[in-house]
Amino acid sequence: GLLLLIASPVMLLCVIGIKLSSRGPSLYKQERIGRNGKAFTIYKFRSMRVDAEEKTGPVLSWTADPRVTPFGNFLRKTHLDELPQLWNVMVGDMGLVGPRPERPFFVSRFRNEVPYYHLRERVKPGITGLAQVWCGYNAGPEEKLEFDLLYIQHQHSWSMYFLILYYTARKILLARTV
Repeated sequence: GLLLLIASPVMLLCVIGIKLSSRGPSLYKQERIGRNGKAFTIYKFRSMRVDAEEKTGPVLSWTADPRVTPFGNFLRKTHLDELPQLWNVMVGDMGLVGPRPERPFFVSRFRNEVPYYHLRERVKPGITGLAQVWCGYNAGPEEKLEFDLLYIQHQHSWSMYFLILYYTARKILLARTV
């Protein structure tokens, strides 16, 4: 709860920026799959047009995704779009560190196409993870899974946990894609 309180002034600025730059709600919620395959609602600041998947259905986003608004691009580059997930951490759906939770559509697809993908569900998902720090935004599920599995093997290592947080903060401050 303390992190959410500390982040609230920045979150207010994000809401104002979203409202001034595009129509629609500031918050975006979506179903994701967490630990033990349990579905939960994740919260983010909206970075895409309101009708982003109306015509296409579920599509993975990429760096130059035209559905992303200009302010949304800033939010993604700085990872401020993830701040509402502090609520998910507070209520226990997520941790600060862990494999990123994915949408049910993609989880189902990746379970069938990517060997060992289901092993990610053994741990609580996180706002950031080893795959996000190491791979970047455009890496495929196979590459990200390698790092997720490495994290899972060492999930009780405080040094791994704090290194992931350190490199996440470093990338955010340098405004590089995590």
